[in-house]
Amino acid sequence: MTKQPITAEDLTKLVYVEDPRISPDGRWIAYVQMTVDRFDNGYKRNIWLAATEGGDPLQLTRGGKDSSPRWSPDSRTLAFVSGRDEKPQIYLLRIGEPGGEARALTSMLNGASSPAWSPDGTQIAFLAGMNADGRAKEDRGEEDPKPADKLDAKQRKERREQDETKRWDPRVVWRIPYRSGTSYLSDHFAQIYVMPTSESAEKPKPRRLTNVDADHNQPEWTPDGAYILTARMGNPEGDEPWRWSNLYRIRVEDGAHEQLTDESHSSFAPIVSPDGEWIAFARLPRERLSERITRLAVMPSAGGEIRDLNVDLDRAVYTFLWTPDSQGLLFTAASWGDIELYHARLDGSPVDKVISGTLHIEQFDVHEQAGIAYTASTPANPSELFWRASSVDAAAQMTHINEKFLEGVTTQETHELRWTAPGGDEIQGWYMLPVGYEEGKQYPLALNIHGGPHVMWGPAMKSMWHEWQFHAARGYIVLYCNPRGADGYGEGFQMALHGSWGPVAMDDIMAGVDALIAKGFVDTERMAVTGGSYGGYMTAWIVAHSDRFRAAAAQRGVYNLLGFTGTTDIPSFIPTEFGPEPWEDPMFLWQNSPLAHAHRIKTPLLLIHSENDFRVPISEGEQLFSYVRRSGGTTRLVRFPREGHELTRTGEPEHRISSLIHIIEWFDRYCRGE
Repeated sequence: MTKQPITAEDLTKLVYVEDPRISPDGRWIAYVQMTVDRFDNGYKRNIWLAATEGGDPLQLTRGGKDSSPRWSPDSRTLAFVSGRDEKPQIYLLRIGEPGGEARALTSMLNGASSPAWSPDGTQIAFLAGMNADGRAKEDRGEEDPKPADKLDAKQRKERREQDETKRWDPRVVWRIPYRSGTSYLSDHFAQIYVMPTSESAEKPKPRRLTNVDADHNQPEWTPDGAYILTARMGNPEGDEPWRWSNLYRIRVEDGAHEQLTDESHSSFAPIVSPDGEWIAFARLPRERLSERITRLAVMPSAGGEIRDLNVDLDRAVYTFLWTPDSQGLLFTAASWGDIELYHARLDGSPVDKVISGTLHIEQFDVHEQAGIAYTASTPANPSELFWRASSVDAAAQMTHINEKFLEGVTTQETHELRWTAPGGDEIQGWYMLPVGYEEGKQYPLALNIHGGPHVMWGPAMKSMWHEWQFHAARGYIVLYCNPRGADGYGEGFQMALHGSWGPVAMDDIMAGVDALIAKGFVDTERMAVTGGSYGGYMTAWIVAHSDRFRAAAAQRGVYNLLGFTGTTDIPSFIPTEFGPEPWEDPMFLWQNSPLAHAHRIKTPLLLIHSENDFRVPISEGEQLFSYVRRSGGTTRLVRFPREGHELTRTGEPEHRISSLIHIIEWFDRYCRGE
């Protein structure tokens, strides 16, 4: 077979696996398979089963909007969330019954999510949005009469939608944030409900356990079934819930709740040990919160001292689960470009690695006797499911969903590069040579800069795999790195950007460009730079302070720290990262904004921004476009309707492809004369 270079349109051929869940009997792994739906310009998610003993995986659902598979304790039923009937609801599917159909467990007015089985399998806890008026109506036991027929149901639905639209016209806001993602926030806060799972002639009703104007986290049962753990904002009247999250224990019998953590940290994602003696959770110190590594904390269920298990390791915890013996936790953490699986014990012994290598482990599940299932990306493959049985040391690849695609395209190997920055720190980066590379020739460079700024990139980065391979396929040497501020190198490294996003990272990045140039294959007259979010900030900062690049593409970037603070859904982010509030030292923040130096940008600058980006509003891109244009620079602004901050990762497939093409054609125009 003749292999072809990767194209922008190949994005639609990649398949991803998500959310692996091992059945309690250890026989099956349920997981979600995500594909691009070219016809509808969207994505499909269906649930599949892989036998732990091997064999071809089986497709379990075909609704196209199915996710969050969760096994019943007896392994006979799978709960999952499906949006097949507009609002997402929880469905139950019996496993092993020929021709079995999934039945809807919930019919919540605003949808349901996050199912969690009770230990005895007789109930499911879940989240559903409901505002104060709706909760009061539930408490009074009021129910709307059943529709007389389909026409009546249709008219009621249209009336509810119209009433909801009118309720927010005009929109009155009273807290921050009031919009996020690509939409405005409503007052339908996620509450915790429990519901019987048994079938009966009269459908059972859900019972609500919470009544707070705050969104609750995923519910987690205690092993005795008496309590549910969750996390939510401590002060419902406050702003920025993610900064002020506390743990709560809720009694299932009557909904009585108890706060478990104090205000010194933002705490979230609690899980109980199998023996019920311990609670593990993630937390962040509230001081300089966004710059800190996430702690893996444990506390006795009965109350007592809280301990952080990963501080000595000096790496942030991502996902975590208890070991079956309740004596420790497995967790993923980023380190030197890789995301690996670690084991931390309660006895205080050193943390050790369980699964390691050049890979990014995204999600995992553990079984008491059978083994560990996990999804991971590698430099050669953006997503597959793996299984490491307890009886073996090596993991087996359970899916081969991208194999056929990879057999038909040319992919480039990733090479590590390390250098010493002017500040003395060792910086890690990677480069890829272009398709068709010939030794002795020089090629244009495409420098990629990550966002965050506290993100870690590596050669197995799933979200960038296709984009980097595409740049290499179009004839560019690809360079990316983790300058100071990145995760994966310790908290001190991560906090080194404080008060100086631009100069510190620019020194590290440009030292890497020089280290690559020293290898002799970069054409220094044909270099381009791009990045998104903080990477967009750095792209604009670099071309405002250097004329070494022939083209630049800044995506969804923060360019005016003063304006950004008043329009983003994370308004305390910049004061945390830089120190002062905007009114305390506006000139300091202005001088650290690329916009203040935009009049010096003479590198042709392409700006990519989404019109519904509520993390970094499009006004950021509009300002930079205007400043560069009016000061005599060469620039173009590409606006993507309907999209938010995640345009290049989860946006409409056609928009993602368009973004790739706009950027590469901009590079080609100024670096290749095309």
